[in-house]
Amino acid sequence: MTVDFFLLIFSLLLILLSAEVFTNGIEVFGKKLSLSQAVVGSILAAVGTALPETILPMVAIFLHKGDVGNSIGIGAILGAPFMLATLAFLMIGTTVCISYFIKRRKFVFEAELSTIKRDITFFVIMYSCGIFLPIFIKHHFIVAILLLIGYLAYLYRTFKSESESILHEEKLYFEKIFGKILPVSKFKTILSLIQALFALLIMIKGAHGFVTALQHISEKFGFDPLLFALLIAPVATELPEKFNSVTWTFKGRDTLAMGNVTGAMVFQSTFPVAVGIVFTDWNITGYALLSACLAILAGSIILGEIHLRKRISPFTLIFSGSFYLIYALIILKPF
Repeated sequence: MTVDFFLLIFSLLLILLSAEVFTNGIEVFGKKLSLSQAVVGSILAAVGTALPETILPMVAIFLHKGDVGNSIGIGAILGAPFMLATLAFLMIGTTVCISYFIKRRKFVFEAELSTIKRDITFFVIMYSCGIFLPIFIKHHFIVAILLLIGYLAYLYRTFKSESESILHEEKLYFEKIFGKILPVSKFKTILSLIQALFALLIMIKGAHGFVTALQHISEKFGFDPLLFALLIAPVATELPEKFNSVTWTFKGRDTLAMGNVTGAMVFQSTFPVAVGIVFTDWNITGYALLSACLAILAGSIILGEIHLRKRISPFTLIFSGSFYLIYALIILKPF
């Protein structure tokens, strides 16, 4: 147990450090290619950091076949969007509050509303289709195809939409380390990509270690595989998005911070869900269905505030994020 707790803490620190390096690299890369904040946050950062939680259900479904593999796979697929729509929002809202109290930023969340509105609208529609359409459509592969088409439409809209360019460009960490011995400035674009990919690999490794430690600890406490995959595993596999967003929020890059989460929400509600629909029985009931409904509700609350008040309050992010705590209490009560 002591070794597992040590691995847990070490993996968390590894993810924190690599998240800082990743955001620095991807931000410089986007700036060099003159990409907008929406493309960098909602597509590059979101899909890149979505790899750990995407790999987990794929391995469970295709390599660990049977009821246990399906349970872990479905739990991981549903857990990712639930975690992003709740706990990630909670962390962003809390970061704004903490940053305000220590006088690092104003108590205003200044993300591009058009970008966030587009992302969450796609998420609510696509995820609702993935959860409820299979109930009425016998041929599940049709729903899977619709979800994939939906994500392609989202990519098109994101690249075509208007968005501000990245306003700040920090010095690349590789440049700080190797700038005196190598002509880093001449190859800054490719080196920024290499730095981001290197940090991403470290993040995945750290998330894997975190999951392993959590799995050992959960087994000793007798957790059900589905509940473990739904409630606990995504806490680790979603850490890259969460800490990337916390890093950007702390620096005042709110569009990048929120886009990293909402872009991942769109991805996680389409491609992994399509795989689950086709390759598992996809019988979403009980706690699994509750998690999906809470994720859709959390997204709808943020979307409603954008429509009605033309802004996003840090308190609304915290409120939506609190659904995770409520869900955890409901699940853990029997234990």
